[in-house]
Amino acid sequence: MTAAPKPDLVLAVDGGGSKTDVVLLGVDGEVVAWERGSGSSPQLAGLATSVSVIDELVGRALGGRDPQTLAQVGLYLSGLDLAEEISVFRAEIADLPWAGDVIVENDLHALLRAGTDAPNAVAVICGTGMNAIGVRADGAQVRFPALGPLSGDWGGGGELGDAVVWHAARAEDGRGPATVLVDLLLDAVDAPSVAALIEDVHLGRRPGQGFAPLAPLVFAAAHAGDPVARDVVQRQAEEVVSYARACIDRLGLRETDVPVVFGGGVARGRDPLLLDDIHAGLAQQVPNARLSVVDAPPVLGAALLVLAAAGADRQAMERATTLLSSDVRFVQRMPLAAS
Repeated sequence: MTAAPKPDLVLAVDGGGSKTDVVLLGVDGEVVAWERGSGSSPQLAGLATSVSVIDELVGRALGGRDPQTLAQVGLYLSGLDLAEEISVFRAEIADLPWAGDVIVENDLHALLRAGTDAPNAVAVICGTGMNAIGVRADGAQVRFPALGPLSGDWGGGGELGDAVVWHAARAEDGRGPATVLVDLLLDAVDAPSVAALIEDVHLGRRPGQGFAPLAPLVFAAAHAGDPVARDVVQRQAEEVVSYARACIDRLGLRETDVPVVFGGGVARGRDPLLLDDIHAGLAQQVPNARLSVVDAPPVLGAALLVLAAAGADRQAMERATTLLSSDVRFVQRMPLAAS
């Protein structure tokens, strides 16, 4: 009789709007495999596509290994903002061979853990979209629906890119003030006019993949002194501060030193105007908050959470942190847009 394989591996998944990381580790923290693919946010890609992307990457990471060797699996995905969405996702993956003992949560948990293990903390993600989570030492949490304008959201690469087109359109047709965003936009998309771009998108002559890749134009224009772009950057900073303040107030942590972990593609850009505005806003509204930008890939946080759930020791955590703190070589091999 063949003995059952020893469960000595863990699987961590971080899925965002533009990319998905899947890491297979030993319970000792050694990285066995690291695979990256397209975005797997169920909110953006759809449930079926999300599961398909993750399943393919998991298969590549396992490389033929028996799923019974998995002591723990953790999936941390953008777009799983409501308890019902998590339940639906669990049901969708229930029959997959690797999804037996699985944690399914929002990717904010991974970002938070990648940035800090403090018992009282806030994480604000500014990637394709925005969201935040606040935690308190007694286990209390603050979350947000993150359903776009319906739930009062604004910000992230998608909104910043949309702002480029919005302000450029109004500048070109005279409804709004002049802005260098017009020339920056037309150069970036190779269009003769903003009106022509809008017409092409509306009629389907250009792929409707959103304007998130245009977000860097806002910061370029702001640094060139463009007042329209500067206002957009200021608005983005105000949104980050608003999320942090709301978490801190709702958790009753105003008198406590609270790390605010700032992550996502926009955050990792470390634009000095944006960061200066955020620091100034936090100092005015929640002076005990301490901002830090997370440069490590969020899958590090996912890995640490899954290792902890599997009972890994401190040495395993430290080893995984060392091995997963940077994905520079991986990114050089397969460039991706910021998430």
